[in-house]
Amino acid sequence: MKPSAAEFRDNPNKRVTLMGMSGVGKTRLANILRNGDWFHYSVDYRIGTRYLDESILDNIKSQMMSVPFVRDLLRSDSIYISNNITFDNLTPLSSWLGKVGDPEHDGLPQDEFKRRQALHRDAEVAAVLDTPEFIRKSEEIYGYEHFLNDVSGSLCELEDDSLFEMLAQETVLIYLKADAEDEQHLIKRAESHPKPLYYRQEFLERQLADYMSENDLEFVTLIDPDDFVRWVFPKLFYSRVPRYEAIADKYGFTVAARDALAVSNEKEFLELVENALKDGS
Repeated sequence: MKPSAAEFRDNPNKRVTLMGMSGVGKTRLANILRNGDWFHYSVDYRIGTRYLDESILDNIKSQMMSVPFVRDLLRSDSIYISNNITFDNLTPLSSWLGKVGDPEHDGLPQDEFKRRQALHRDAEVAAVLDTPEFIRKSEEIYGYEHFLNDVSGSLCELEDDSLFEMLAQETVLIYLKADAEDEQHLIKRAESHPKPLYYRQEFLERQLADYMSENDLEFVTLIDPDDFVRWVFPKLFYSRVPRYEAIADKYGFTVAARDALAVSNEKEFLELVENALKDGS
């Protein structure tokens, strides 16, 4: 059962999950609340530092082994490489996930790309399932009163109702919904800075086939990795919107990303959540 605004307000331990597309302001709110008594649990950070850390480092090492000088240092254990992911810098994870296409333009072969996509999905599921344990840790070990769960932009792609039910039981689910202007901003940002993304396998295979047909390409290795991301991002974005809306309708509440952008402190954030609960009751 969804909590009422009064239940949320009277609860001394606030627990909130923020969900929505990357770029709608989830981490910005987390950074604001971290200055107070909120524990920030980042699913992407957990993925990169716990579940894919070794794979990320192996990928870096394999690239470095092509340089003779560095290869000799690695093989003699003369240097140490670590994964320096932070809440605000997920580049190591993004670089590992990669883009599909022409290896001459840093693209990955289709089989390797799909393998990494599958590993990412498994890691994301595991990181989401860790939420209750980190709620416990945040209170019992670190002494935080409140908990903010900053989930990945691909949460809606997991297609696992048990995950959403767990999140709704442990936290208040808030969907930050982009308006038409926000949507165009995110699409233009993807066009100017195409970055690696997670895709559901069915979606990926369909879009790869359409892109190759549209561009008269016979092999995936002929795909320009950045061009494919620019082409596919709007389709991915609009495929995710109804998925997020369905999760919010069933398990949580919806907040306009514009309203969240106006939040500058904890008090305003709590008011934002309470108003969403009132409107959703």
